[in-house]
Amino acid sequence: MNREGLVRRVTLDGMLFALAVVLSIVEGMIPVPAPVPGARIGLANITVMYAAFFAGRRDALVVAALKGMFAFITRGAVAGALSLSGGILSAVVMIALVSAFRERVSYVMLSVAGAVAHNAGQLVVIRFIYSSLALAAYAPMLVASGIVSGIITAAILRALLPAARRFGMVDRYAGININEKRGVD
Repeated sequence: MNREGLVRRVTLDGMLFALAVVLSIVEGMIPVPAPVPGARIGLANITVMYAAFFAGRRDALVVAALKGMFAFITRGAVAGALSLSGGILSAVVMIALVSAFRERVSYVMLSVAGAVAHNAGQLVVIRFIYSSLALAAYAPMLVASGIVSGIITAAILRALLPAARRFGMVDRYAGININEKRGVD
């Protein structure tokens, strides 16, 4: 990768991370009645989904890792571990889907799979931290909340794509043409 391409990639990752922070703050202000304690819509995960679809594997993983580190710094070790485990597993699942199915994977499929994987990653970490909790009872509720939040975040990404296209961030940002290399570094 040439210097200009590296600058574009770092700039894109920085912008996506900054957007993830803003979306996380906004989401914290929205009261969401949820059957599972701490369940959220996952607005900040839109940035990881965008990166998986349009920027590449590395970018999606970088944004997910930065989100986890930010949670660690601002909310503590447990929040950081939950964010990092859920975010990385979610990014890996979305990357795998984009790589395997390329043009055939929809935003909804990608988002729901990512949200359910995010919840699963967090459940594994919670199991290690709080070994005495009977967490199996939460699994069905976490899958259901992952499906709902995945549908919501996919709809939001779809609504934001026209603006991203106007700024050239969909079809050719960072020198990547999604018609040729969607989601592949």
